[in-house]
Amino acid sequence: MSTSLTVRDIDPKDKSWLKREAKSTAISMEEYVRRLIHDKRTKSESRGKPSEVFARYLGEEHGFEVPLSRNYGYRLVTFPEDDRND
Repeated sequence: MSTSLTVRDIDPKDKSWLKREAKSTAISMEEYVRRLIHDKRTKSESRGKPSEVFARYLGEEHGFEVPLSRNYGYRLVTFPEDDRND
């Protein structure tokens, strides 16, 4: 059973990129899109660590820095406002 999908109003730059990528892998544009969709679906189905999810949606590509993981144990975090005497 075959199902076709039509994408309308695609950005010409995206379409030319898609053509180049498909040509470089020696497959059709349709097959390349199928593989992109399959890869995206398999990646989104797997549950990642919270840091991986954070990096995917709010990582450096989106202007956020992912902090290094550190083990703080039971040390209490204090803020400068808490240290001053009123």
